[in-house]
Amino acid sequence: WGYPAAGGDSSAVQHQLKIVQQVHGADKAFAAILEDGSVVTWGHPAFGGESSAVQHKLRNVQHLKAGYHAFVAILANGAVVTWGESDSGGDSSQVQEQFLSL
Repeated sequence: WGYPAAGGDSSAVQHQLKIVQQVHGADKAFAAILEDGSVVTWGHPAFGGESSAVQHKLRNVQHLKAGYHAFVAILANGAVVTWGESDSGGDSSQVQEQFLSL
């Protein structure tokens, strides 16, 4: 449904979308939390549809929120993982230490 380049076509990840718990949509991408706490993403690669750089960190995801062109995940251990367009919050590397004190 919708424009394929903006997340309207999930066929490339359809085989991964099993026992989905939540789906969150940004402007041009989607992210789904699966029953095992992992995350599957699709849509525009620059705006959160491509999460391979952080995929190894996306385990035991408890919460997920979408921004305009980025996503943030909170893990069971309290860690914060972000991806997507850096100017929209997809790069939290400069503030990662601050998250540890929350």
